[in-house]
Amino acid sequence: MRVIAGSAKRLQLKTLDGLDTRPTTDRIKETLFNMISPYLYDCRFLDLFAGSGGIGIEALSRGAGEAVFVEQNPKAMACIKENLKKTKLEERAVTMATDVMTALRRMEGSGTFDYIFMDPPYNKLLEKQVLEYLAESKLIDEDSVIIVEASKSTDFSYVESFGFSVLKKKEYKTNLHLFLALEGSERVC
Repeated sequence: MRVIAGSAKRLQLKTLDGLDTRPTTDRIKETLFNMISPYLYDCRFLDLFAGSGGIGIEALSRGAGEAVFVEQNPKAMACIKENLKKTKLEERAVTMATDVMTALRRMEGSGTFDYIFMDPPYNKLLEKQVLEYLAESKLIDEDSVIIVEASKSTDFSYVESFGFSVLKKKEYKTNLHLFLALEGSERVC
């Protein structure tokens, strides 16, 4: 896994051995960032279920002003910190070694995020729990975009009932990215 573009372009990132994390492939990451890179400069980016930190690091490399990495696995968090140091992006990064719901509650009152990316373990409904929380949270506003990486079989039929609208859905071979914003938002990805 590598950084695709920006200040840390071509640097290889460390990943965890085994199946504890599923790093987003370079091809899928490149597709994702081709869609959002025009809006990244100086944005506030939240990487939930961050794994080795590849998504948040890519955002920082491409000009995000700040990225917050939330990961409860201590080995994965050590990997994130090592990758941030290697890419020289640690000054604009905040790491939170805790579960996602605790992190979200702790961040309340700290301002809104422009982008929230989450790649939770598949088929455990964790994305639904996070979206339900965010629907009532001050961490997002009408300019925020939430991006969920999930398996193709994930049911998102509930998102409208939480007050979200689907901006875009991008399907890949086995998974997808769903782009969400608060209902009524005129935000593009």
